[in-house]
Amino acid sequence: MFRNARETGPVVLVPLAWAFVTAAHIGIVDSYTLFVAHVVMSVLLAAFAVTSWREMSEGVLWAWRTVIAVGFLITVAGTVGFRVEESARVLFSVALYGWMLLPAAGFVYTGRRVQEGAWIYFGGAVLCGLGAVGYALGVATGTDPALAASLALVGVGQTAGIADAVYRY
Repeated sequence: MFRNARETGPVVLVPLAWAFVTAAHIGIVDSYTLFVAHVVMSVLLAAFAVTSWREMSEGVLWAWRTVIAVGFLITVAGTVGFRVEESARVLFSVALYGWMLLPAAGFVYTGRRVQEGAWIYFGGAVLCGLGAVGYALGVATGTDPALAASLALVGVGQTAGIADAVYRY
């Protein structure tokens, strides 16, 4: 059962995480709840990395093991941001942009190495990149709808890639 959860869990957790971040941006979720979510995600990422480390040592899985390991660190940075007020903005930015762009690199790596469905991974990478740029523009212009739309782009791109990986491979 644990193996099945490990293999299929990301197809639920990825869109859930982006929905949660978007909900926080539009004021549905408060900062304490987002802090707890960061703690939970840090624990889940660490557990996933530890239990899957050997299985993910070659090929495309190696790239995703790297994404998970670095993702753990950027999630912890976001978690620390809730407790270190002076550095919060920087740490939140590291976590948010890190999770927008880190999987994009994994998608490009994957798209270059798979036989079928490469377009899904390249499309996911493009949506992540567009989402990151759109979010930065939304921050610069103070346009809240652009922030939510940009987060949705990232969520859709990452969900498509992880769903293809779970169901095809």
